[in-house]
Amino acid sequence: MKSYQKLTTAVPQPAGCRVEEEGAAATPTGHGKLAPWWVGSGLLVAAVLLSAVTVWVLRQVSGGWPGPALPPKCLIVPESHRFDCYPERHVVVTQELCESRGCCFIESPPPAGGKRGVPWCFYPPDFPSYALESLNQTALGMVGLLVRREKAYYPQDIEMLRLDVEFETDTRLHIKITDAANPRYEVPLEVPRAMKRAENPIYSLDFSRDPFGVLLRRRATGTVLLNTTVAPLIFADQFLQIATTLPSRFLYGLGEHRGTLLHNLDWSTLTLWARDVPPTESFNLYGAHPFYLLMEEGGDAHGVFLLNSNAMEVALQPAPGLTWRTIGGVLDFYIFLGPDPNMVIQQYQQVIGFPAMPPLWALGFHLCRWGYGSSNETWQTVRAMRNYQIPQDAQWNDIDYMDGYRDFTVDPQKFASLPSLVEDLHKHRQRYVMILDPGISSTNPHGSYWPFDEGLRRGLFLNTTQGQPLIGQVWPGFTAFADFSNPDTHQWWLENLQRFHAHVPFDGLWIDMNEPSNFMDGSEDGCPPGELDSPPYTPAVLGDSLSAKTVCASAKQKASVHYNLHNLYGLMEAKATASALIQIRGKRPFVISRSTFPSQGRYSGHWLGDNRSQWKDMYYSIPGLLSFSLFGIPLVGADICGFSGSTSEELCTRWMQLGAFYPFARNHNTQNEKAQDPTVFSPMARTAMKDVLLTRYSLLPFLYTLFHRAHLQGDTVARPLFFEFPQDVATLGLDRQFLWGRSLLVTPVLEPGVDSVMGYVPRGVWYDFYTGSSVNSSGEMLKMSAPLEHLNLHVREGAILPTQKPETTSEATRGNPLHLIVALSSSATAWGDLFWDDGESLDTFERGSYSYLVFNVTQNIFTSTVLHASTEATEVTIGTVSIFGVREPPSKVLLNGQEKPFSYLDNQVLTVSDLGLSLSQGFSLRWL
Repeated sequence: MKSYQKLTTAVPQPAGCRVEEEGAAATPTGHGKLAPWWVGSGLLVAAVLLSAVTVWVLRQVSGGWPGPALPPKCLIVPESHRFDCYPERHVVVTQELCESRGCCFIESPPPAGGKRGVPWCFYPPDFPSYALESLNQTALGMVGLLVRREKAYYPQDIEMLRLDVEFETDTRLHIKITDAANPRYEVPLEVPRAMKRAENPIYSLDFSRDPFGVLLRRRATGTVLLNTTVAPLIFADQFLQIATTLPSRFLYGLGEHRGTLLHNLDWSTLTLWARDVPPTESFNLYGAHPFYLLMEEGGDAHGVFLLNSNAMEVALQPAPGLTWRTIGGVLDFYIFLGPDPNMVIQQYQQVIGFPAMPPLWALGFHLCRWGYGSSNETWQTVRAMRNYQIPQDAQWNDIDYMDGYRDFTVDPQKFASLPSLVEDLHKHRQRYVMILDPGISSTNPHGSYWPFDEGLRRGLFLNTTQGQPLIGQVWPGFTAFADFSNPDTHQWWLENLQRFHAHVPFDGLWIDMNEPSNFMDGSEDGCPPGELDSPPYTPAVLGDSLSAKTVCASAKQKASVHYNLHNLYGLMEAKATASALIQIRGKRPFVISRSTFPSQGRYSGHWLGDNRSQWKDMYYSIPGLLSFSLFGIPLVGADICGFSGSTSEELCTRWMQLGAFYPFARNHNTQNEKAQDPTVFSPMARTAMKDVLLTRYSLLPFLYTLFHRAHLQGDTVARPLFFEFPQDVATLGLDRQFLWGRSLLVTPVLEPGVDSVMGYVPRGVWYDFYTGSSVNSSGEMLKMSAPLEHLNLHVREGAILPTQKPETTSEATRGNPLHLIVALSSSATAWGDLFWDDGESLDTFERGSYSYLVFNVTQNIFTSTVLHASTEATEVTIGTVSIFGVREPPSKVLLNGQEKPFSYLDNQVLTVSDLGLSLSQGFSLRWL
């Protein structure tokens, strides 16, 4: 067995980086001499090693038992650390196949339920990998040369690789590995360029020379965050693989999938390849997000982003360990050191871009269904909502508004009154959103359908390898697919939208089917033979083929082949759509997209796809929306009450309560199912739905401010509890509750037939949002009363929430007086803020057209400080301040030194009303 030795001086060692000879992982503490990874787990592994060697010796002495003897190097690898050498699906891995790759073969019992378990074929510790041949300093870090002397088992192995390391900031490290001799496809994503090397990084980086490996530690704790020496680096033209151990099992992210927020590391594989399929556990879904967040012991956090858009899978195992496998591009890693989870997500968004600021109306309630059948029936639903005075900001239509399901058309019979409906919505300060698909009908007589004729004339569609438009099938029948990687397509898209907007003046756009979805596999002619459509390795995609229910990977696009660009299709369409909306309306764009990729938040929000009207689907929406918070797409929600299947009154009531706290709140339903908008239910259910929507609308100033912070610095809006309580291990797996920002705890009912709910209340004082009564928790599960009409909301001590008297639209609500809710901490302090602008103009913060206020309480004095003011603020007043947790009844309350009447309740809530203060003026409120 090889052991570590220091490199000779032939390889220069940059300052702050060590290069070690052969071997791998650090000791568990991260201090002292590096040790081979397979003995890094201390006595347990030593015992495994000892027993394995004993078994091997006995077998040799006794003549063994049937079957060839296993070498000790295979027996010493603990099961949890067996990194898969034969990940191909649908292959019965035999000893012969395995050993042909130079790997170890040990059969182990398959797990129950047909799941994958311990790999039978795994890498021995001495499997050939790359060696670090040279390493030289650069202005930002270092550049190295990696050389492989023995070919790996995938075709077109690349023998020499270039290693680029940049210490970009004190909390961000950039490591890129690519072909040293030939250019390769790289994701066309704008990323920041570091101008100087980080001066005081909170991480330290070591390298193993032979085999090459990266060892990344957190300086403060010595925790090893990455150790890539545990399995060989493989870099062939269409198979790139790198593995690492992880410092804990608390792993999140890696979307888009349906499951718990916290991933299961017991031999699970997550595939990233955009696919149209109703959300189902273990399937690759609509978007691809190769980013994970990991919580370390003690509450620190780090994140890793692989900037790669090719088909990919991430294999998780209980070591704990993780293997990235992708079939193209380069290995381009960003590592974010936090050290807390909020900071990790901010640092990630510094690379991919901060989300756009949505218009205020986007945060209102949206209503849609497929199957209204006509514009008059759509209008009837809008009128019914108004009649019951249920809040609604936007009415949507699905594909049934179109003529023959063709984009940019309106059914001339059933939707003839659509322009009048939109005009009526605008009169009532409401908005209209409709669906668009990227598949353009290709079978119309020439000259009868401008979108296809003009797209064909300009050459704007995906082409086959023969240079002809690739024809698939979507809702209108045979279709061509717009190539959004071509800037000329953006102009054509804009022109189509301008022509349609002149007829139907829509306000926002819903872009669907943009994986892109295809009802055929590949095209009407299938896909040609070749390494793009039939690569040497296909990740574990649903359908076992890259072209399953999408277009051929060999399809030609302006920027590259579809093989490289598939996962970017939704992002590129969202970029074109947001740009078109800005040019058409001159206001902030509102786009909701089904397929997504990192940086999508700059252009669109996301809904979680075609869910079902089932209780488990309601639950799964919470980990779904929290995962997209990690991905930098805060404007996210699920179809409230479920899309397919038939909802029940109880399910829909509970789902409306939860959905009222989705950042993006839309009730949506499929065709041929009974209606599920709030107006169709019993008076009791309808009232419960209306009340929770009014609660949402009252919180719009708070929610809008959270979105401002997301846009400005990458804060999350809907937030997992562990983000605020990272040292509380009880929060690490919680995904049945969530927070808005730091301070509003939402505990929904997620099961039928109950009138109470168990919820975790982190340590500290929490106040009932509705009454102000306090709960002092030691960090415990509490039983909360939850009759059908009630959603539990709690405000965290030390918070100040700006709220407003609600109306039935966000625009009407804007004009009402503010009500500030103060939740005093145990030390009688509190803090909050408010961002206020006109709700729809572009770049208000960047142009200075906004107001920003900070609220503070200390020593029984509430102060409102205006840090920036604009004219909009003069139109709004602060009407009421409610202070939760005032322990002694005050004798008097002074507003700017003048005595004011007040009320004080036994549950320690002090309320001062009729303040009539302009938002643009600071003030102080004191109670004695």
